[in-house]
Amino acid sequence: GSPRKVSLCALFYGALAALVLLGVRDVLFLHEENRCSMSYMYEYPEYLKIKLPKKVSRRYTAYELYLYGEGNYAKKNKNLILTGIPVLFLPGNAGSYKQVRSLGSIALRKAEDIDFKYHFNFFAVNFNEELVALYGGSLQKQTRFVHECIKAILKLYKDQEFAPRSVAIVGHSMGGLVARALLTLKNFKPELINLLITQATPHVAPVMPLDKYLTDFYTAVNNHWILKAQDVRNLTTLSVAGGFRDYQVRSGLAFLPRLSQHSSALFVVSSAVPRTWASTDHLSIVWCKELILATIRAFFDLIDENTKQITEDPKKRMSILNHHFVRHPAKFFEEHSDIPTELKGALIWIKIENSKWTYTVYNESDGKYFMFPLSNHRKTYSHIHCQNSIMNMCIFYIRTLKYFNVYSLEGFDLSWKAELLPSVKVVTLKLQDYPSLSDLVVYVPAVNGNKFTLDCELVKEDSRTVQLPVTHLFSFGLSSSKIVLNSTGLVYNVQLLHFGQIYQAFKIYIESHCHPRKGRKTTVYRLHIPWSHEDSIIVSQVPSLTEISAKLHIAQPENDSTVAVLNIYSSSNCQYQVTIKTSFSQVLGQVIRFHGGSLPVYVISNMLLAYGGQLSALISTGKIESSDTEFRNHHISILVILIHLAVFPVLDAIVLNKQDIWFPLVSVILFLFGTGIAYWGGILFSSSLWLLSSLWLALTRPSELPKDSKLMTPRRAFVAILLVVVSWTTCGAFAILIIYLHYMFKNSLSYSEFYKCSNIHTLSLTTSTSTDNTVNTLRMHITIIHLLTWIVLLSLPSFIYWFKNLRYKIRLDPDPYRTMAIILVSTLGILMNASTTKVKSSKLLKIAAQLPLPLSVAVVAFGSMHLYRVPYFVIFSLLLHVLCCIV
Repeated sequence: GSPRKVSLCALFYGALAALVLLGVRDVLFLHEENRCSMSYMYEYPEYLKIKLPKKVSRRYTAYELYLYGEGNYAKKNKNLILTGIPVLFLPGNAGSYKQVRSLGSIALRKAEDIDFKYHFNFFAVNFNEELVALYGGSLQKQTRFVHECIKAILKLYKDQEFAPRSVAIVGHSMGGLVARALLTLKNFKPELINLLITQATPHVAPVMPLDKYLTDFYTAVNNHWILKAQDVRNLTTLSVAGGFRDYQVRSGLAFLPRLSQHSSALFVVSSAVPRTWASTDHLSIVWCKELILATIRAFFDLIDENTKQITEDPKKRMSILNHHFVRHPAKFFEEHSDIPTELKGALIWIKIENSKWTYTVYNESDGKYFMFPLSNHRKTYSHIHCQNSIMNMCIFYIRTLKYFNVYSLEGFDLSWKAELLPSVKVVTLKLQDYPSLSDLVVYVPAVNGNKFTLDCELVKEDSRTVQLPVTHLFSFGLSSSKIVLNSTGLVYNVQLLHFGQIYQAFKIYIESHCHPRKGRKTTVYRLHIPWSHEDSIIVSQVPSLTEISAKLHIAQPENDSTVAVLNIYSSSNCQYQVTIKTSFSQVLGQVIRFHGGSLPVYVISNMLLAYGGQLSALISTGKIESSDTEFRNHHISILVILIHLAVFPVLDAIVLNKQDIWFPLVSVILFLFGTGIAYWGGILFSSSLWLLSSLWLALTRPSELPKDSKLMTPRRAFVAILLVVVSWTTCGAFAILIIYLHYMFKNSLSYSEFYKCSNIHTLSLTTSTSTDNTVNTLRMHITIIHLLTWIVLLSLPSFIYWFKNLRYKIRLDPDPYRTMAIILVSTLGILMNASTTKVKSSKLLKIAAQLPLPLSVAVVAFGSMHLYRVPYFVIFSLLLHVLCCIV
């Protein structure tokens, strides 16, 4: 094409690649800073290896079981005379058993504080840091080993007075999935585990479905939990996700949507966990001190005083987990909170008649009771809202018309109305729900020199609720929605209308200032998503300009009519201007976050189009252009695929739709992204091959052009057979890697020889038939090598897994790429020596040229959620190419 056409195409494909980088940048870098504190060990950590039965050790040679300890506690446990409560930690993908130390150390300190009235024994499994998130062949083996570990752990307590009958499990990443898979074992007794806490575990689907064993494992586990719900009715499950800082496992995958029918399952994002309020990355969720403290507090509250073990009451377990992980009322957990509270001693009662009041005290010896009559205000106001500036300092009571006693909030099931937020504790009551209430009583204790401020008001909900429609997706941040709030009270609710899809992403700007200006006041902003526990909380000073990112981990369910809300816990006499804009970069980030794992599918689809275009050009003109040129010459083929993807969604979209992460035109967007990556990837790949060839020229001095050679010789046949044997006896991915390197090295030699003899930079001026054939052959091989590169990348995890475990077993079993390797080695053994001269005269060339177009569609249709299928489409196309060389 003309230079102008080339530059415009390069600009277009460059823009597509830049959009992908912009989305990746948002996923990896544009997130909140790490607000977690590091958890430290106070004494040197020790890991005592637990001796397992010989039969188990021989069967699972790479796996081990350890008991965590520190200092004197570790010395006492060397004889394995254990009296605590067993907790088993399961590491995840490439995880270490030593990651248990944060949980184990903090639990030990907590036990010391109560003089070891109760304590936990933390065990950890060593999975040899296997890559189980990318290779699923060992997941079943890990599951069976964990079963053996549970039986071995319980045997250690068999002679104790309070011997446990079950084990609590904490699973990080894929360790949580392995724990869930225990229930699928035929001989596993569900009562062996009663509590499961998972950290950043992808429950819904694998992050990268690179082999069939991985997807089959997921299908078996999820189907079992859905179809045999009775097995999990007594198992309490808590899934904690890391939020947007975790770019390895997006939080939506940690959700258990089909378990909502069970009252024993709970999902929460770490940014919404009370007293944590921070997003964690995939590794810091294991050591985040704030989150670990919440987990350990929950563990100790779960202990039954009678059995000295975790309570067997599922309702109590869920109540405790809700207390620590969903809504914390800033008080210790109480099992019997409905017992009337007796008021003793000299009582100072202050009756409040106003609808709004503030009380501030610095130091007093006696506490006070403020009684807030509701009967005078009930007709005018619908809600009462109170908040204090120091957490854990005020206690709220209510009084009924029937009784003279004063009851705690929990006596009327109001505990979830009290909530702890950063820097404040708030209580909001809907008066219509409790017609029998006559008074709200607030107890303000002595504060020992600390400033204590308590604000209360009766409010009408409608007057504090405003609606703000979000901007359209295609506004690209050029337009905005805005609202101004002149604050006279303590709380405002901004409903974000039409915000419920995962591809929506916004920037919310809140500009605040006060009149008159009396120092800096604290304001709490909470973005509340009612259909899931994924809230984000930001504390800001007034005056200030605060920026909040609004995007979702989980789309709004179809049968859910709730609205996302921005709660503003405000300061009176202040003004808040709320502005919302679509964030284009974060929209791209959402696309990459939810569908980035399928980008290789769309890149390969585009490469197949370029490959087919080269074969078509060989028929029509007798010449082959480079792959990047073929992208410019085959816009019609690309247009056909775009129309097909827009009108007929990919078949894997059915699965994605069930996960509520599919949206219109996503396959078109991803295909365009894949086009940009394939275009510039081809240029980069060709340049790299040219550089490698140039380095080879320093050692060789070819004197003539390379000649066409035979397709197969005894030596080449021996190499092919040898690689087939290698793939069968060791690892298929290893054989694929060897044949790929051999293919690339052979063609880099041909590239360097041709460059030296014919000056490859002036290919357009070359007219020799021999030279044209050589050019055509080299360009064809470069495209094939580019396709093979993606096959190697997809198979690489199983090779790494095999290499790391080579000292235990030479043969990878099961091997997801063994059959593929045998086919590919045989195919490439012929193809690497093929030239376009023989292909031109083949009767099958027309079929081979037309096949890549439907194959590129099929790759997208069948490979988006099953990446392991993708190489077979490429191999099928290459097999037909080989037939063109022979027939």
